[in-house]
Amino acid sequence: MYDPTVARLTYRALLGRRRALILGALPLLLIAISLAVRALSGADDQTAADVLGGFALATMVPIIGVIAGTGAIGPEIDDGSVVYLLSKPVKRPTIIFTKLIVAVAVTMVFSAVPTLIAGLVLNGNGQQVAVAYTVAALVASIAYAALFLLFGTVSRHAVVFGLVYALVWEALFGSLVPGARTLSIQQWSLAVAQKVSGGDLVTSDVGLTTATVLLAAVTVLATWYAGQRLRTLTLAGEE
Repeated sequence: MYDPTVARLTYRALLGRRRALILGALPLLLIAISLAVRALSGADDQTAADVLGGFALATMVPIIGVIAGTGAIGPEIDDGSVVYLLSKPVKRPTIIFTKLIVAVAVTMVFSAVPTLIAGLVLNGNGQQVAVAYTVAALVASIAYAALFLLFGTVSRHAVVFGLVYALVWEALFGSLVPGARTLSIQQWSLAVAQKVSGGDLVTSDVGLTTATVLLAAVTVLATWYAGQRLRTLTLAGEE
C-alpha cells in the first residue's frame, strides 16, 4: 500500500522551494506572535489557549492541510504529468494511500510541531494546553489531508474549495451557526484536545466518541473515494 517512488516524487513536489516557503510562513508567524505575546503579557493559560485555538488550529492547520493535501496530486492532474505515474505498474489505491501518507506527514510537521513550540513559549504547557492543541493538530492533519487530497482528485479548483471549507465553513459559519460546528474537523479535533487537557480551557461542541467516529469516517471515505476518482481518471485517459 506504500510506494517509495511515489512518495519521493510527492515529497519533492510538496517541498519545492516556492511551496516550502508558503508552508513555512504560517508556522513562523505563529511562533513570532507567541514570542510577542509572551514578552508583552507573560505566561497566561487562557491567552495560550486563545492563540493556539484561534490561530494555530483554526487557521494555520487547515491552510497547511489545503496546501499539502491538494498539492500532493492536484498539480499532477492539472498539467497531465499524472499520466506518467499512472503508466507505472502501481495500483491506484497504492498511489492515493502513499500520497495521503506524505500529505499527512507534511501537514503534521508544519502544523503540530510549531503548535507545540508556540504552546511551550506561551505558557510552558501549563494545564496541558500545548500538548492538547498539539494532539488536536495531529489528528486534524490526518482528516484535513485526506479531505483535501480528495478535493485534488475531483476538481481543478481544489485549493479554492479547500479554503472555502476551512475559512468560510469552519471559521465563519462555525462561529455563527451552532449546527455547522458538528460538521467541522476543527471541532472534532478539539474534542480530542479537550480529553487530553482535562480542564475548561479547551472545549468542543462535539462529544469525544462522535468526534472520533467522524474523524475516522472522513479519513477512510475520502481516501477510498479519491482512489475511485483516480481509477476513473485512468479509464478516461485510456479511452
